[in-house]
Amino acid sequence: MASLLRIDVVASHSPVVFFSSNRQLKERETLLQIYLFLSLILVRAMASPGRSPPPSTAVFALLPLLFLLLVHSGQSFYLPGVAPEDFLKGDELKVKVNKLTSIKTQLPYTYYSLPYCKPSKIVDSTENLGEVLRGDRIENSPYVFNMREPKMCNIVCRATLDAKTAKEFKEKIDDEYRVNMILDNLPLVVPIQRLDQESPTVYQLGYHVGLKGQYSGNKEQKYFIHNHLSFTVKYHKDSQTDSARIVGFEVKPFSVKHEYEGKWKEEKTRLTTCDPHAKHTVVNSNTPQEVEDKNEVIFTYDIDFQESNVKWASRWDAYLLMSDDQIHWFSIVNSLMIVLFLSGMVAMIMLRTLYRDISRYNELETQEEAQEETGWKLVHGDVFRPPSNSDLLCVYAGTGVQFFGMILVTMIFAVLGFLSPSNRGGLMTAMLLLWVFMGLFAGYASARLYKMFKGTEWKKIALRTALIFPGTVSAIFFVLNALIWGQKSSGAVPFGTMFALVFLWFGISVPLVFCGSYVGFRKPAIEDPVKTNKIPRQIPEQPWYMNPAFSILIGGILPFGAVFIELFFILTSIWLNQFYYIFGFLFLVFIILLITCAEITVVLCYFQLCSEDYLWWWRAYLTSGSSALYLFLYATFYFFTKLEITKLVSAVLYFGYMLIASYAFFVLTGTIGFYACLWFTRLIYSSVKID
Repeated sequence: MASLLRIDVVASHSPVVFFSSNRQLKERETLLQIYLFLSLILVRAMASPGRSPPPSTAVFALLPLLFLLLVHSGQSFYLPGVAPEDFLKGDELKVKVNKLTSIKTQLPYTYYSLPYCKPSKIVDSTENLGEVLRGDRIENSPYVFNMREPKMCNIVCRATLDAKTAKEFKEKIDDEYRVNMILDNLPLVVPIQRLDQESPTVYQLGYHVGLKGQYSGNKEQKYFIHNHLSFTVKYHKDSQTDSARIVGFEVKPFSVKHEYEGKWKEEKTRLTTCDPHAKHTVVNSNTPQEVEDKNEVIFTYDIDFQESNVKWASRWDAYLLMSDDQIHWFSIVNSLMIVLFLSGMVAMIMLRTLYRDISRYNELETQEEAQEETGWKLVHGDVFRPPSNSDLLCVYAGTGVQFFGMILVTMIFAVLGFLSPSNRGGLMTAMLLLWVFMGLFAGYASARLYKMFKGTEWKKIALRTALIFPGTVSAIFFVLNALIWGQKSSGAVPFGTMFALVFLWFGISVPLVFCGSYVGFRKPAIEDPVKTNKIPRQIPEQPWYMNPAFSILIGGILPFGAVFIELFFILTSIWLNQFYYIFGFLFLVFIILLITCAEITVVLCYFQLCSEDYLWWWRAYLTSGSSALYLFLYATFYFFTKLEITKLVSAVLYFGYMLIASYAFFVLTGTIGFYACLWFTRLIYSSVKID
């Protein structure tokens, strides 16, 4: 699926407790102090003048602090996906090659799609479902290492380029493709020293296939291939035994036009440009290897071993600095706290206003007063009238419940560290399986709502719930996959995987939706707190600011504002091949998103009912769901400002995948707003006396 879900978890690294760096701990302590301070302010604000706040209010206000404590502890340790492997001196180390990736095209290719040196037999590693969807194709390589035995100037093979292969290399160099390798489940990185010597080294995933440049005194653009790799394997030695564990896998690529004496003798050939006997090693690319037709290219490598103080439990720490732009913690926390604080204020105002309304309505005694009443009580006979297209609303509400369950469980597992970075594709696989099994709750939720609307054909609703959203996404995905097939990319989902996805959908998800619908429809129907009139009440003319389109668009701004900063880092991890690791913080943002969606929908629903407009069902769903529109607009802005995609196919892939993501976000946020509004209307109309 090209590089659609290039999100890996790097929350933690060891079966024992592992604490992060001092800087990260200080940042989290600062977060705790900020949350504690603002939570105490919220407690005082929600207390009535002259009274102490009730215990329930204090607990409500301190919930964000409890969430942060959970996040704080969740990022301190993790349960790894694989056990550490010990190597003795001389043990063979198996280097594997992965896909070629480019942030310019977003189209991965297999390593051997280029005429690199091949082993005697290419063996594919078994990939999980998530790895296949990410475009990973892991295979063995001709690179042979032996633990703690350095080697210099090893010859891998010699290749003579023809017009076709030279063109393939040039295209990959133009598109800035990188070669990815794996050793002991660690991805290969290129260390890049910053100009500021005091700053930590930044690591780039994979090395570039080659580079473009000009010879001095010549303006003609030339292509050069990286044909000499200087590997460094870092290891942590056990003080009691002679065994060691690999904690780092780095490379420095060079372009060298190798020369040799006499005839070519395969690996026994003595190179004049790289000779360990004469202590002549490659340290620069001053005589680069040009990519042209009929040019001879000799692939070589060095391997060095360095003892490191980094323990196996902490070996992924270096990957946390994959980008030059570090997370600006205080700016993010500031924006999130503003959203949370405003939401708390809105909730407080709503509670006090509603309490005054309900008290006033219940104290009306005379017929004249009852006739003069205004506001939301007037529409009590129409507020629970089933909406138009109620079947579709039931379907989308059920699908939203399915999404909510999937994301919530995935978040919890990610925060607790069960999805480790060593388990490539684990996050994607977990999300797909959880989506399938959450079909049970989707069927139950849609059937319960359908029966409340006095529906009788539950099987029809169950079928539509099982097919509409997955069918729409599958149609878009099929078109995008066809485009990837046309580019002969490894990101194209093979037939076997496609069959597995169809089986998960029709073999497991659809039956579970029907089971949930059956159980939900057998339950007694949810009774409305007030009776619905037979004749619909006429809705008075509404002011301009209560126009449905205007209020819906306004309602989506606040939920989007709660997540848009975090969205930047998520998009960066997906489209710029970087690791996303702060799932504890993402979980906190998710909780704030839930609160914001619920509160903004309830507030606008209250204003709508006060204007005697009782058509709230679909508007409640669309109010918070409209945040998906802003998400897609932000994705468009990100495309033009941060990405360097130039190919039409790659642009279509980007907008196709972001359309799917926005559609899913619409279903999730819309469902949250709808159920919050349903709970709110049932609560307030059950609290007043209706004659």
